[in-house]
Amino acid sequence: MKIIDIYERAIKRGMELDPRGADEVKAELERAKKEYDELKEKDRRWFDAERLKNPYSDSRILYGDPEQEVKRVLVGIDIEVGEIVLADRLREKGERIDLIISHHPEGMAMAKLYEVMDMQSGILLKYGVPINVAEDIMDERIREVERRLMPTNHTRAVDAARLLDIPLMCVHTPADNAVTDHLQRLFDESKPRQVSDVVKALKEIPEYMTSMGEVFMQPKAVVGSEKKSAGRVFVDMTGGTGGSKRAYEKLSQSGVGTVVGMHISEDHRKEAGKHHINVVIAGHIASDTLGMNLLFDSILDGVDVVETSGFRRIART
Repeated sequence: MKIIDIYERAIKRGMELDPRGADEVKAELERAKKEYDELKEKDRRWFDAERLKNPYSDSRILYGDPEQEVKRVLVGIDIEVGEIVLADRLREKGERIDLIISHHPEGMAMAKLYEVMDMQSGILLKYGVPINVAEDIMDERIREVERRLMPTNHTRAVDAARLLDIPLMCVHTPADNAVTDHLQRLFDESKPRQVSDVVKALKEIPEYMTSMGEVFMQPKAVVGSEKKSAGRVFVDMTGGTGGSKRAYEKLSQSGVGTVVGMHISEDHRKEAGKHHINVVIAGHIASDTLGMNLLFDSILDGVDVVETSGFRRIART
């Protein structure tokens, strides 16, 4: 495969699994084109043209020739300078590494992470929150994340890849869409009666079992108790990063009884409890690993994977 093949397949699969649905993804690409068309010629140089075909600003080829052939990749949940030096060291020892794939964004993809968060409004709409309310709730949170990202030194890992001449890409939201789709279908079909049933189902998934065995991290109810009724289950694992804590009130009003997430802040945990929503934390790195594995099952063809930085390759096909 070529780097561009892996990238384009990842974006295509991410769009197929987008929880908002195909119509909303298409509308987002159309909005990007309209924005580009309305720019003056002198301003178009500052427009990220990749947005015209890729709705996920947190997933990009960060360094390297897109046409390069790939037979072996180093994959990690977080790829920073240390992991890139590791790849170079492996090369020195004679191991083939054609490409590094990070799940979490770096470089320009990290700088624009907040742009992906708009999709959370569309997800809330699907769960009964009026779109005007959802957009208002998310706007404050998006601006907060944008401000937090502004002082970050975004290019450290990309600079290291460039200096060592190792291609680097990141795939964030497409993988998060994959794990969200997988788990949401699991709970929609199994209809767990109690929170304990939600936790049990997660513990039977290989990626969570691996996490339990390696670092003793396991899915756990952090709001409510396992004895409580699960009600309607909402899997909240995509859209850049954690959304607005104000969403819990609206989700409760729309009939959601349990939220399954990767992680949760203390402010969000308290707000969920206030509105009687159970929260089950599946685990961050294990959930990211599950998303990447599901994505790789669909997009990688004849490519060997070297595991690092929390990632463990578990193939289903």
